[in-house]
Amino acid sequence: MDESIRATARELANQYLARGDAFGWFEELYKRAKDDAAVVPWADLRPNPNLVAWLNDHNTDGVGKRALKIGCGLGDDAEELARRGFETTAFDISHSAIAWCHRRFPASPVRYVIEDLFSAPDNWRHTFDFIVESYTLQVLPSKLQLKAMQEIAGFLKPDGILLVISRGRDLTEPEGKMPWPLKKEDLNGFLACGLSEVAFENYLDNEEPPVRRFRVVYTRG
Repeated sequence: MDESIRATARELANQYLARGDAFGWFEELYKRAKDDAAVVPWADLRPNPNLVAWLNDHNTDGVGKRALKIGCGLGDDAEELARRGFETTAFDISHSAIAWCHRRFPASPVRYVIEDLFSAPDNWRHTFDFIVESYTLQVLPSKLQLKAMQEIAGFLKPDGILLVISRGRDLTEPEGKMPWPLKKEDLNGFLACGLSEVAFENYLDNEEPPVRRFRVVYTRG
């Protein structure tokens, strides 16, 4: 990826954060893109390979189950979940992102909706069998991450599965620039929300150069 694209997104995010708005830059970025996905740093126009690999490894069949994609962006992960049989809901805070999803997938079975993670519908609580959170926490200021985890955990039904994918770093590594890699200790916030950690993977992906990822499975047992 052209690093200037990521730098532009960081600058935009910093402008909004400086005036106390942690979320407005998402809509601004998608709106500026004008259907050019190359402008959106995380928009690869394909399902996240770290998600696909996990689904394949676990022979995931979603028939008869409900899935939720947190911060769906342009919809590729949500479409993958629907392809595997899940009744899928996908949301994003950006009006422009959701409109883009509808244009890309006009006949999709996915329910694409505009929602704010911090004020999601009450009827989502304890509703979903499978939740995917990939790359949202890592672009939130640290002071909002625990609150975000509480909201995400609240959507999971008993015996449901939450899959979290993020950039990762060790305690000794610097925080770096947005997207801020998470520490394992950061993700322990999900444990404080009553979830149990089933599996924790710490690995280098296949990007050039490789990026350290965490892939973590939680359940509400």
